[in-house]
Amino acid sequence: MRYVCVMLGSHIVFSCYGFWLPNDPRGSGSRVVRAQHLYDAGGEATRVDSRRSVAKRPHDRAIRLATKAALARRPVVLTGEQACAVARGIADLLPRLEAKLHALAVLPDHVHAVAAPHRLTPAKLRDALKRAATRGLNDAGLHPFRDHARSNGKLPSPWAEQGWCVFLDTPDEMRGRIRYVEQNPGEAGLNPQRWSCVTPYAG
Repeated sequence: MRYVCVMLGSHIVFSCYGFWLPNDPRGSGSRVVRAQHLYDAGGEATRVDSRRSVAKRPHDRAIRLATKAALARRPVVLTGEQACAVARGIADLLPRLEAKLHALAVLPDHVHAVAAPHRLTPAKLRDALKRAATRGLNDAGLHPFRDHARSNGKLPSPWAEQGWCVFLDTPDEMRGRIRYVEQNPGEAGLNPQRWSCVTPYAG
């Protein structure tokens, strides 16, 4: 008998510009360091395929900080007002995309979401959420790089390239990731977050 594993959802993470670099010594989701100045400061990409967070993995902190210092612009750190604008942008997108989030946490330097299955792949849904978050910042006049327009008038992205997507295959995995995302703000010293665009998970 052949068994088919059905994805019940995905844990999506995307980072602000400068938060998690492609050659972070703890590991990253990148295979290549495209910016020469970052390569010179921190070396090659540190691709890992772990389903678990590597944020607390022991590493050479000096190398990580030296690479951050080589960035072309200062790392983005969202204020509370900017975080609300990000959440509004995402909330505006969900009904148009017919997408559903079971958890959302907008932290100063990265965003977590647990998404229900969708016709888009988790990676494409992640990219759509990033674009929506940028629209939210633009609509509120709070884009972190609003004073750094390029020659064509476009602003640099406030987000790092790509991000993380973890497939969730069981109700226990879904509940565990939802709990993890909900607890993230408190672990970062922030108030709990309750966004109206989040749909409770029925299990």
